[in-house]
Amino acid sequence: MSDEQGRTLLAIARESLAAAFGLGTEAARDEPWLQEIGATFVTLRERGNLRGCVGTIRAFRPLLDDVRSNARAAAFSDTRFPPVRAWEYPEIAMEVSLLSDCEPCAFGCEEEALAQLRPGIDGIVFEHRERRSTFLPQVWEQLPRPSDFLAHLKSKAGLPPSFWDADVKLWRYTVLKWCE
Repeated sequence: MSDEQGRTLLAIARESLAAAFGLGTEAARDEPWLQEIGATFVTLRERGNLRGCVGTIRAFRPLLDDVRSNARAAAFSDTRFPPVRAWEYPEIAMEVSLLSDCEPCAFGCEEEALAQLRPGIDGIVFEHRERRSTFLPQVWEQLPRPSDFLAHLKSKAGLPPSFWDADVKLWRYTVLKWCE
């Protein structure tokens, strides 16, 4: 995907949020590549601080729809934050991450799982029975050690950081990202 296409994804996210506040409209877009099925995350920052981040792990809808939906969900449905208000809109910076397909990790124990993680490259999906969490590769900037990265993923899934079980599953993915 080109930088120009990435800038288009950012514009789509921005337009979707503006339209939600009645501050603009969503442009009609007919580029064929926007109809391709894709998975994205939209991250919102306000003055450099995380303000919302919602996305899709597995692709199931056209990129255009995925970015629009995830931009609004990041603004209004990320349960870690109150909904973004219209007066905050000018301070919001957008980031769009386009995810690759997830690939399963094979391991017999936690040490083997940790050895497979590629800091700064992999986004990881952690799953244990009904509990699930993910971190984009960008999170490695705050958690550069694989053991810390995995411990925080467990916590995000509602499990103790030291938790481990034979039923744990991990998947990896990479992203292309664009920031305003």
